[in-house]
Amino acid sequence: MTPPAPSSASAIVAEGLVKDFNGFRAVDHIDLTVPAGSIFGILGPNGAGKTTTLRMLLGIIDPDEGRCTLLGHDRPLSVAKQVGYLPEERGLYPSMTAGEAIAFMGALRGLPLAEGRRRARDLMEGHGLGYALKRQVRQLSKGMAQTVQLLGTIVHEPRLIILDEPFSGLDALNQQRLEEMIRAQAANGVTIIFSTHVIAHAERLCEDIAIIAGGKVPFAGPVEEARNRLRPRVRLETRAADGPWRAALPPGTVPQGRHWRFDLPEQGVEPLLKALIEGEAGIMSLSIERPGLHDAFVAIAGASAAADLARTSGSQNAAEARP
Repeated sequence: MTPPAPSSASAIVAEGLVKDFNGFRAVDHIDLTVPAGSIFGILGPNGAGKTTTLRMLLGIIDPDEGRCTLLGHDRPLSVAKQVGYLPEERGLYPSMTAGEAIAFMGALRGLPLAEGRRRARDLMEGHGLGYALKRQVRQLSKGMAQTVQLLGTIVHEPRLIILDEPFSGLDALNQQRLEEMIRAQAANGVTIIFSTHVIAHAERLCEDIAIIAGGKVPFAGPVEEARNRLRPRVRLETRAADGPWRAALPPGTVPQGRHWRFDLPEQGVEPLLKALIEGEAGIMSLSIERPGLHDAFVAIAGASAAADLARTSGSQNAAEARP
């Protein structure tokens, strides 16, 4: 099948991407379309194929099968100067000052060094780090060093920013600052793609996501569309334990005391309310809850992938808690 034609409405179009490593299929026929100007999340556990996918999109490694266009070009490396990339493996020269490190990263993308130094100063001051401009990287805290590398990723003002697990290793304050930085870039029309194994980040930031598990993408599209695959849930507490109103509850609904939880009936909540009132159930409380992205992930990717995701997040949280 021929991939869709590049469009100004799409920052990336990929179809049928496949990558094998020594007989292991890391990526298995992945299709992705990333809308220009969006914040797009690639959500999945470690080992799901996120990093391999990002590297193929960037042209760092070639797919064994499939094709990809990036910013309308079928040779991604030809537009590398318009892309900012933060790899999962962080790396700064320890003896460089923070300002020089940012300027150097800009120079790698074609930004004149003098202009890079000026922008580095403005960026660091704008993020409350002006005092550390001339500090060596080895003198920076882990969070500050990662912020410096992030600023180096955007110093050349790219049209597309790709971040591989950008929140990994950051404390809550620096995670919040990173989220603000991502939103600020998107507000300027920049397309942001980031991979993560933390559902909360994707749910807070992303308009569109791709769920990836076992090298496959069972879902790619708007977050709302993923959540809408599940029906809203009803929480009900009644004064009465039984009565004719029970017939209005979905078959198989099992109470916990006088508390009930079930999917919202197809016909909506109004017939249910009518039956509860006419049957004198004695409504103590009734609420309707929309499914979260976690529920959608479980439904789409399966319980095994969700367990892998939980283990990945748990391992990272334990590592960040160590002194």
